[in-house]
Amino acid sequence: MRFEPLYQLVLLFARVVFFVNGYRFTMKGRHNIPRKGGAVLAINHTAYLDFVFAGLAGRKSRRLVRFMAKKSIWQHRVAGPIMRGLKHIPVDRKAGAGSLAEASERLRQGQIVGVYPEATMSRSFEIKELKSGAARMAQDTGVPIVPTIVWGAQRIWTKDAPKRLGRTGTPIHITVGEQIHVAPEDDVAEVTERLRAEMKRLLDETIAGYPEPTGDELRFHPARLGGTAPSYEEAYARDHKDMTRIKDQFTKE
Repeated sequence: MRFEPLYQLVLLFARVVFFVNGYRFTMKGRHNIPRKGGAVLAINHTAYLDFVFAGLAGRKSRRLVRFMAKKSIWQHRVAGPIMRGLKHIPVDRKAGAGSLAEASERLRQGQIVGVYPEATMSRSFEIKELKSGAARMAQDTGVPIVPTIVWGAQRIWTKDAPKRLGRTGTPIHITVGEQIHVAPEDDVAEVTERLRAEMKRLLDETIAGYPEPTGDELRFHPARLGGTAPSYEEAYARDHKDMTRIKDQFTKE
């Protein structure tokens, strides 16, 4: 792990916060993150703090993760300088080619790049349809994809639910799957479906090892497993409504 003072300070601060809040971590498969060379860390997206926890998966291999995140965060007066200092990668959704090019260059340099292949947060807490960016970057740069599941973060802060900060003692489970290698001749769409299938399998495996939810906690559990979260179809309808509203705003402007 390269010594980067700001990144190390942020990691130390995060560990103190995790301890104070009583978060209980269970991690599996961290050995699947390569100790050297580039890799695409493909992470499920159920909460605003997914990246905070997913980055912990790289500690065993002594790797720092550079996350791709929406460009608007860089405009925040506090978060912006931190994101720049940690060398994360801004994503402009209206001009995504530049972000992919920068991420690919980081991969060629031997860095770990964290991406959300679902692009937006999953209200159903299931794995949504994936964008092809992770597969394309892996193919272009010759690095593996490492599927990664974070489960429990949605209990702390997610869409359509109040934040639950403070000493909640929330269990956070992180599962890192085996590397997926992409050959130059592979079909990107097929690789993307393979990645989604593996992420769905890892999600079910992670949920199976997680404490059984009861009462209000069922709100953060998939409907197909007896939870009261929106079904996959209901979540899709809400997402579509949000996207329509955003497009209308841009049209009016």
